[in-house]
Parts: sequence; structure tokens; C-alpha cells
Amino acid sequence: MARVRLHIHLDGGHTLGPGKVQLLEGVRDHGSISAAARAMEMAYRHAWELIDDLNQGFGRLVVETASGGRAGGGARLTKFGEELVRRFRAMEASTERAIARDLRALDPSPARATTRRSGSASKAR
Repeated sequence: MARVRLHIHLDGGHTLGPGKVQLLEGVRDHGSISAAARAMEMAYRHAWELIDDLNQGFGRLVVETASGGRAGGGARLTKFGEELVRRFRAMEASTERAIARDLRALDPSPARATTRRSGSASKAR
């Protein structure tokens, strides 16, 4: 069955999509950008660039970082970062519900194609 991937385009060429949200969820779950990047098999630098793009696009921090040392470093989502993840996942679910019927109608699976062909052939007779 077909599916939809939600991407939000912000001013200045910045974007928000499932990959960036998954990265934010990884930061939330692992407590660090590097651990989130490793979990996604992504280079740390790339992960940092994606987070920086979100910070720039929204004009506020989505992730707060702490330097290493005795207490150790780490990262966590800001309140806005948490809201961003929550709202994006809600928008994804809303979008899927809103277009589910149309997606089913366009389903290219062989079983549906056979049903449509045999149905239209019998109507043509």
C-alpha cells in the first residue's frame, strides 16, 4: 500500500521531515546527539548539521547541549523541541487519516488491480 511522508518546508530553505524528527527522538531517548546519530547510523557531524538547520529554521533551540567533564556531557530536547516532535507526529497521523481512503483507492497491489479489471470487464458486457 502507498504511504505518505510529511515534509514541512520553512522559510530560508529549512525543512522538517521524518528523518529529523527521528533524530530528535533519538536525542530524547539517548541523551546525546552522538548516541542518536549512532543509532541512526549517521555521522555525528551530519546529525549536528540537521539539528542546527532546525534551530535556524525555527529561530530557537530545539536541542540543548552540555559540555563533557566530570558530570559528562549530553543533550536534551528543549520544551520547544518536545513540542515539535509531538506536533509533527500528530500532523503525520492526521494526514494519514485524512487521505487513507484515497490512498486505498490508488493502491497498486496486484489483488486490487485484478479486482478492478474483472469488475470493469463485467460492467462493460
